[in-house]
Amino acid sequence: MRTVAIVLYKDVEVLDFAGPYEVFSTASRARLRMDKSAEVPFVPVLVGYGEQVHARGNFCVRTHYTFGNAPKADILLVPGGVHEPAMDDDVLLDFIAARAGVSEIVASVCTGAFLLAKAGVLGACSVTTHWDDIAALRRDFPELDVRENVRWVDSGKIVTSAGISAGIDMALHLVARLEGEELAGTTARLMEFDRRKTP
Repeated sequence: MRTVAIVLYKDVEVLDFAGPYEVFSTASRARLRMDKSAEVPFVPVLVGYGEQVHARGNFCVRTHYTFGNAPKADILLVPGGVHEPAMDDDVLLDFIAARAGVSEIVASVCTGAFLLAKAGVLGACSVTTHWDDIAALRRDFPELDVRENVRWVDSGKIVTSAGISAGIDMALHLVARLEGEELAGTTARLMEFDRRKTP
């Protein structure tokens, strides 16, 4: 069983966090449908400053944990959104850096890659982000190998995705990588999602 900690901040993109959350929670339901005696493979949790976060479009969401009491994350996922103010948020960046160091996988959706880079998590690995932010990511972090025209990039411990709905494909890729193609396929079918198996 892996804890998937999804980091929230003000004006985070709703589908960036809700899409992967749905994938991991549906994958656990799918596993139990396949084997009622099985342990659920994923437990997604939302982590933020307090009990509520105002996401993009003034979508208000409750968190499960704060940065101060969040459990260890096996998978740390940083969504995108209006990320520019968060780039100067030392509390958020320190949390990302600390948890990334002890997580099995560190993932981002969309402009969440900027926050991983600013937190010093990415090094010089291959990454991607939303198509409209490719040039800015290359400019701001020239050490990165920024890929374009792909849905996600799997660099081992670091897995990044393009914008918004691409995070769903990335999360399904992680389900397949960690728990097998059968579970990923069943999850996509339950979600009625037209999955892309290749980046």
